[in-house]
Parts: sequence; C-alpha cells; structure tokens
Amino acid sequence: MARKSKKLPALNSSSMSDISFLLLTFFLLTSSINTDMGIQRRLPPPSDPSVTPPDIHRRNTFVVLVNMNDQLLINGEPGDINSLKDRAKEFFANPTNAANLPEKVPQDIPLLGRMEVSKGIVSLQNDRGTSYKMYLQVQNELTAAVNELKDDLAKEKFGRKYADCNPEQISAIDKAIPAAISEAEPKNISGQKTGGK
Repeated sequence: MARKSKKLPALNSSSMSDISFLLLTFFLLTSSINTDMGIQRRLPPPSDPSVTPPDIHRRNTFVVLVNMNDQLLINGEPGDINSLKDRAKEFFANPTNAANLPEKVPQDIPLLGRMEVSKGIVSLQNDRGTSYKMYLQVQNELTAAVNELKDDLAKEKFGRKYADCNPEQISAIDKAIPAAISEAEPKNISGQKTGGK
C-alpha cells in the first residue's frame, strides 16, 4: 500500500517582500552617496566669430602656468601654491597703483560711490599631465584671493562679510571686484621651466 506524503504548512511570504522593500528604502534614504564637488564658474556666452577680441595690455594679465610636474610659473617667475593667493590678491587690488600691476578705471557704483575698478585678468593654463589635485588647489587659491578682497570691501563698506550682504550689496561688490579668470585649454607645457610646488 502506497504511503501518503504529508503536506508541510506553507509559509506566507508576502510580508517578507514588504519587509525587504522597507529595509531597502530605509538604507537608500539614510546612506550618503559620495558626489564629486565641482568648481563654481559662470561660463561666458558663446563667442561670435565675427567679433575680434579686445587687446589686453600685458600689465593687466596675471599669467599662471602649471606643468605636468605640478610646478607653477607665475608671471614668468617660479612660484608655489602657498604664495599664489597673496600674489593674486596684490595683482587684483594694486594698492599702490604700481605700473607693473593692472590699470584701474574709475566707475560710479550704486551703494559704493566712485570706485577704482581693476582691469586685471587671470590667465590660467594647465598641462595635460597636471594632476587634478593641483588643478583644484590652484582654482581654490585664485577663488580665495577674490573672495578675501570681496570680504574686505564688504566689511569696510557695509560692516559685514560678503556672504551676509543683501543682493544689492553683493551686486555692487561684484562690480567693484570683478573675478576675471580666463582658463585656456590644457596643452603640453612641460618643457617650460617652472618653480617648485
């Protein structure tokens, strides 16, 4: 006589899928995902090929070259990352109206009055072999130079930091201290003599 097989009681798995979904949702919402931080830059509008670019006087250009060994050449002289911010601040501010630093143009700026505005432009050129770390350090130092100048002016004129100013005050400071940083396409500049890191 054939023996009947016993049926095992079935497990209700519908609640297991609900729990799995809830756990997955919990971990997705609570975990942090590392995201790359970008560099905040406002890109210029597309250039019109029929318009010729204006001539820029040599004294109005602060040239920063970075070679494949992460070495800097600042205005034709070897430099290092630790002095870049101070040199850029001096270039933009030109406190003594030196002949080798940028020209200043008097402008009437709302909320600030008549201000001497620098015509200085930073020209940044990297080698294709420049490390990303060095590229970011150079960008940070140049941005820090402009930010410190804006903070100093905001404290002098409005008694607060640039970031704490209202939109009209920020606009006025931006006009008084324009952040003109021109970045050329990377190329091989490793043959040029540059200074230490």
